[in-house]
Amino acid sequence: MDKIAVTGGRALHGSIPVSGSKNACLPLMTAALLTDQTLTLTNVPNLADIGTLSSLLGSLGASVTHDRDANRLDLRVARLSSPLAHYDIVRKMRASILVLGPMLARDGAGTVSLPGGCAIGARPVDLHLRGLEAMGATLDLRDGYVHASVPRSVNGGRLRGVSYRFPVVSVGATENLLMAATLARGTTRLVNAAREPEIVDLAECLSSMGAQIEGAGTSTIEIEGVDALSGTEHRVIADRIEMGSFMIAPAITGGDVILEGGRLDLVSSLAEALDAAGVSVEEVPQGLRVRRRNGRLNPVSIVTEPFPGYATDLQAQMMALMTLAEGTSSITEQIFENRFMHVPELGRMGAKIEITGNTAQVTGVESLRGAPVMATDLRASISLLLAGLAAQGETVVSRVYHLDRGYERVEEKLRACGASIERISGDD
Repeated sequence: MDKIAVTGGRALHGSIPVSGSKNACLPLMTAALLTDQTLTLTNVPNLADIGTLSSLLGSLGASVTHDRDANRLDLRVARLSSPLAHYDIVRKMRASILVLGPMLARDGAGTVSLPGGCAIGARPVDLHLRGLEAMGATLDLRDGYVHASVPRSVNGGRLRGVSYRFPVVSVGATENLLMAATLARGTTRLVNAAREPEIVDLAECLSSMGAQIEGAGTSTIEIEGVDALSGTEHRVIADRIEMGSFMIAPAITGGDVILEGGRLDLVSSLAEALDAAGVSVEEVPQGLRVRRRNGRLNPVSIVTEPFPGYATDLQAQMMALMTLAEGTSSITEQIFENRFMHVPELGRMGAKIEITGNTAQVTGVESLRGAPVMATDLRASISLLLAGLAAQGETVVSRVYHLDRGYERVEEKLRACGASIERISGDD
C-alpha cells in the first residue's frame, strides 16, 4: 500500500486548481441509466471512485468512455443488459446504491448489493428504500442484496408520483428519489429534501435531459414525471470539499494561496469559521484567495449540519487546524457517529483533544510534531496530511488509498505551492 511522506514547516504560496466534484459526479453518472442516449460529463475528476462506478455501470450495460486528459466522460446505456449490481463492485463504495432508483424508473426492476465504503457510521440505506417503496416499489432484502421491482399492476410497471417526507435530511436518498421521480407517472413532491449544491447540479443536468423539476436547492422539490429523457452534455461543479480542504492548507501553514475556480457560495460556512479563526478568504477573478493573518489562530466552535451549515466532510480538516489555535475550540459532529477516528492519530502528533459524546474539545498547542499515522477514512486522511504540513519533522501517512478516493493529484497540487511531500509506493 502507498504512503505519503510530508516534511512540515513550509508556508504555502501559489495556486491550486479545484477539481470537479466527486460527490456531484457520482449521481450524475448514475443518471445515464435514465436514458438510452449519451450523457456527456465534463470537468470529471480522475479518482478511484469514478473508476469504481464506471465499472459498475459497465456491468449493467453502459458503454463508458473516459478521456482522463480532457476530464470527460461519455456514458450510454442503450439497454440495461443486467439488473444486478454485484457485491464485488458495490462493496467498494456506498454511492453505488444510487443505481437503484434509476433502474426502477427505467425498467421497473433492479437488484443491488447492500453497499460498503468508509467506516464513518451506519449511513443506512433505509431512507432510500422507504422512499422507493412509497413510490410503488416492492422490496425484498435477502442474502445481502436489495431485490426491487415495480409490479405490473402498479401503473403498468412504472413508479408513481407521491408526496414523500424524509424523516431526516439525506443527500443520497434525495438524489435517488429525485432521479427515480423523473420517469415516474405523476407528480412527486420531496419534503425535507437535502439542499446541497450537488443536488442542484444533478437537477440542472436532469432538466437539461428533459426532466421537469422545481425547487432544487430548497427543502421541497417537485418533479413532474415524463415519458423519456434524452442525452445531454453537463459540466460538473467544483468540488467544495476539496476546495475547503485546500483552503485550510495555507491557514495551517501560513502563506497565501489562490484556489482556482473556487466559489465562495459553495463554502460560505467554512469561510465564516476561517474568518473567525484569523484567516482571510476573499473572492478574486481566479477564484478564492486564502491567507492567514498575523499571529496565532483563534479558537472557534463549529457544529456540523446539513447544507448550508458546516459540512461534516470538512470537520476533520478544521480539527487539524484548531490543534494549533491559541485556546480551546469545540467541534460537535451531528451527522455521523464514528467521525472522530482521526483524533488518536492527531494525538500521536502532539494534539490535545478530548471527546465527550459527539463533541471534541481541542486545546491548541504551540506546534505539532511529525509521526507515523494511519488514515481511517477519506476525510481523516486529508486532515492528517494537513497536520503534517504544519508539523515539525516528517509525517508518514499510511492507507492513503482512502485519500485517492476523493483527492486528485494531491501531492502535485501541494508541491506546486512549496510543500515537501512525496508518495512512497509499496507494501506496508
